[in-house]
Amino acid sequence: MSDEKRDPSLLERVRKLVMGNARSISDPGIFHKLTLIAFFAWVGLGADGLSSSCYGPEEAFLALGGHYHLSLFVALGSVITIFVISASYHQIIELFPAGGGGYLVASKLISPSVGMVSGCALLIDYLLTITLSVASGADAIFSFLPLAYYPYKLPVAVLGVILLIWLNIRGVKESVVPLVPIFLVFIVTHAFAIAYAIVSHAGNIPVVLNSTREAIQNTRSEVGISGMIFLILRAYSMGAGTFTGIEAVSNGIPILRDPKVHTAKRTMNYMATSLSITVAGLMLAYLLFNVQFVQGRTLNAALFDELTKNWGGVGSIFVLITLLSEATLLFVAAQTGFLDGPRVLSNMALDRWAPGRFASLNDRLVTQNGILIMGIASIVLMIYSRGSVKFLVILYSINVFVTFSLSQLGMVRHWWISRKQVGHWRKKLIINGIGLTMTTFILVSVVVLKFNEGGWITIFITGSLVMLAIIIRRHYGKTGRLLKRLTGLVEVADMEMKNIGEQQKAGKRKKPEIEFNHTDRTAVLFVNGFTGTGLHTLFAIIRLFKGMYKNFVFVQIGLVDSGVFKGAGELDSLRGHIESDCERYVEYMRAHGLYAESVTAIAVDVIDETVLLAPKILERFPNAIFFAGQLVFPEDTFFTRWLHNYSAFAIQRRFYHQGIPIVILPIRI
Repeated sequence: MSDEKRDPSLLERVRKLVMGNARSISDPGIFHKLTLIAFFAWVGLGADGLSSSCYGPEEAFLALGGHYHLSLFVALGSVITIFVISASYHQIIELFPAGGGGYLVASKLISPSVGMVSGCALLIDYLLTITLSVASGADAIFSFLPLAYYPYKLPVAVLGVILLIWLNIRGVKESVVPLVPIFLVFIVTHAFAIAYAIVSHAGNIPVVLNSTREAIQNTRSEVGISGMIFLILRAYSMGAGTFTGIEAVSNGIPILRDPKVHTAKRTMNYMATSLSITVAGLMLAYLLFNVQFVQGRTLNAALFDELTKNWGGVGSIFVLITLLSEATLLFVAAQTGFLDGPRVLSNMALDRWAPGRFASLNDRLVTQNGILIMGIASIVLMIYSRGSVKFLVILYSINVFVTFSLSQLGMVRHWWISRKQVGHWRKKLIINGIGLTMTTFILVSVVVLKFNEGGWITIFITGSLVMLAIIIRRHYGKTGRLLKRLTGLVEVADMEMKNIGEQQKAGKRKKPEIEFNHTDRTAVLFVNGFTGTGLHTLFAIIRLFKGMYKNFVFVQIGLVDSGVFKGAGELDSLRGHIESDCERYVEYMRAHGLYAESVTAIAVDVIDETVLLAPKILERFPNAIFFAGQLVFPEDTFFTRWLHNYSAFAIQRRFYHQGIPIVILPIRI
């Protein structure tokens, strides 16, 4: 084998240029480099919630059916809801400091099956977040352009999703930093517009309050108190899209800077404060300027036109910048779906509700498969819906309240069960109890209001995903039960080692003298823990090649997936675990008088790491043959190939190109 470094191919150079240099998990500062401070987290995770102010307040305001003075109550209810949900998620963050989104909370505090339902609901919600946000942004951008350009709206929306896929595959921080200027322009322009609306009407506020009081009395005499309450609650429910995205912080804790709990709480405070001020401020501004619906214009556009009508050319520029910031922020909001959707999917994969490949990382240390599946699904939905915001809005904001409600229910249950061990449990239970009441009410209202309009599609798709998750979990469970037949080999090996040790102590058996010659025939066996499958392959080598191999090398590469890549402690634990497993193989072979040693490593890609290690092993053992075991299912179907990685065959293909001999031994189950 040559030690000369191979020049990278053209494809590898292009990939490096597009995706960036591979990151090393051995870099001691890697976690610091990849995580986000509260400000950047506010941009990456808070844009979804804040962008809802582009359509949430409008939906609520128009749902009042002309009784716009009631918007003050809707605005107040929205602000209270935002802070109640935020406070309840503060408690979730404290209870789940390593990350506690709706999937994990429901799984841990209620049951794994309920958690799976919550996870499926979240996945569809994040898919709709990506699609709706990009489609809304495309609509807003093309509203500034001549109608002749309108046919290009759908291709631009699809390109927008592709751009976000590329940014996210490069890395979390790389996907957030370019979006900061857009986010800040939105904050500044909307804060100024709201402040100007209030200050410019400061002298008329008593008049506005008196007219509002009279209008409320007229409404009460017209529809009655119950009718007025119904109008307020209906508008409050129709504006439920305002609250989406609040859960994103608890889902995204793993990408936050240490101390994670402190950073998460600060991010949540930024999000809740900015969202409540924007939502309440816009609804108050609608009322102060008596904004009316104009066909083909959003209420925000009508408000900004009314607000700047006496500003001349400066006003036109301000309106243009403000509306463009809204349009581009909607693209930014899709980032939340790409940050948290793949994370939920990876957690479900770790628990065997989804294919294991969705928990793996690429060389940029992001869940590439999850990002791709979310992006591709969004493109398919975008093309199917033709980028229709009206259609997508109907599907939206149902699932997030499934997750909200289940999370609050889990927390209420937790505080009640642990009330004797937890201080101030009543206060905590009340906070989550109020959150449960509010989110359940909104969930029921939204389902009833949107079901016949197309909301049933969301429920159907979510239900189908739940059924698929159940099928996948059952398959993995069946495979695990079949593999249990091999666990007896571990017990046999341990018992044999114990007996040999006792016989040696009693003097009934001499400790074997082991001779080592690196030029002897060597069997290099890839293992994945001291398990029945590894021992099955080892015993097959001994049985099939009786006495041929004098040296044995056991190679184990620990896979660094999303479940492990949480901190340096988890990486050290994985490294220690695989070293311990390999040492058991070494001890077993040496007890039988054969030379053995182990080679271990941790990596995000087992195949690539194997290809790197093989030449080094061959340099030490020139007469080595590599062996790997591969599960053989009763039926080889697309489903089994999709759920299992068949890594032995992937290694075989790579070794053939290098001229390295490898034998794959079947493990029938």
